[in-house]
Amino acid sequence: MQSLPHKYQVSAKSAHNQTVMLSASGLQQLETDAPAEFGGPGDLWSPETMLAGAIANCYILSFRALAEHTDFNWTNIDCEVEAVLDRVERVSLFTQININIKLLIPDTEDQQQADKLLDKAKRICLITNSMTAEVELQKEVLSG
Repeated sequence: MQSLPHKYQVSAKSAHNQTVMLSASGLQQLETDAPAEFGGPGDLWSPETMLAGAIANCYILSFRALAEHTDFNWTNIDCEVEAVLDRVERVSLFTQININIKLLIPDTEDQQQADKLLDKAKRICLITNSMTAEVELQKEVLSG
């Protein structure tokens, strides 16, 4: 890992009544718009869905790094994130993040170790650590 601080730059561009194009050096452009809840088409990534996606992505990458560091073997991980947007004191903000995990591990692996790694992944996820919303983790470990 490179020394901190790291800087991530994204550019956004749009014409009147058009979608927003996000770009970053070396990455494919991403077309976005408002979600249906805010009058958008609902068929493109929005800031709200990208935030939930960033949380899911960060959680899995955090778990993956921990598992690799501890030589923990796993087969598959599914992460679903529900980000709840609400109005608090006349300000719209995310008030709750629900992370649902299903982890499949080989029969030879310890389920308690899996549970500890899942909890630690929640604690080290830099996206949720950067938010003021409460973060809740629900998990399910499956063998097979």
